[in-house]
This record gives sequence, C-alpha cells and structure tokens, in this order.
Amino acid sequence: MLGWIANIEELTVNNPNFRTVEHTGTHAQLTLMSIPPGSEIGWEVHHDIDQFLRLEQGKARVEFGSSAEGVDETHDVEDDWAIIVPAGVWHNVVNTGDVDIKLYSIYSPPEHPAGTVHATKADADADEHHH
Repeated sequence: MLGWIANIEELTVNNPNFRTVEHTGTHAQLTLMSIPPGSEIGWEVHHDIDQFLRLEQGKARVEFGSSAEGVDETHDVEDDWAIIVPAGVWHNVVNTGDVDIKLYSIYSPPEHPAGTVHATKADADADEHHH
C-alpha cells in the first residue's frame, strides 16, 4: 500500500499496549497509547518534534510547562478532545478517570523506531533509558 489507511478509532480503542507504533513515514509517525487509571505518560519534552494527540476514550488532565521545573497550565479533557504540543513544551497526560485512556499521537518528525511496541510504561521507560 502506498499510504496508510485504517479505522483509527477502532485501532486506538482496541490497543492493549502502553505504546504501539502503528505507522512510520518519512515526516510523521502514528502511535497508539493505552494508559491505565491513575497512570500517566510522564513529564517529557520533545525539542524538535511537534505532537498531536486525540483522546478516543477516558478522562485526563493535560499538563504543560515552559521548563522541566514544573507545570504552568492544566486542562481537563475527555473523549474526542485533541491536544497539540509544540516542540519544546514540557507536557504530561494523566489518567484521571476510572477506565484506560485510549489515545493516538502523531509525531512530526517520527519519535520512535518503526514497529516499536511497549506493553507497559515500565517497558517504555526502560527502552528510553537504554537508548
């Protein structure tokens, strides 16, 4: 197939993994995420990557910061909300609901090796420390 096409809502809601890289192109990457209640992506920044996120299921608190030192803004979001994180903005998504958050993210340019699957956040953290 020359491009990528699928039912994004179905793929996202059915993804059991903390992170699944679904598609990697030259300039963008599609990643699916599942975050359990009380868990989070973790405070992070992508210096050269813009990121688009969309919640397909759940409730969350999105945190933004201008530095690693702390949160400057918080926003409550739920199903069907979208978030854009410009390069250089510190951010986190915290599951504040009682079901797994199901979201997808588009990184531009790609962030993770093509085909990456992290079943848990601990797996993702270990892989990031390894690289």
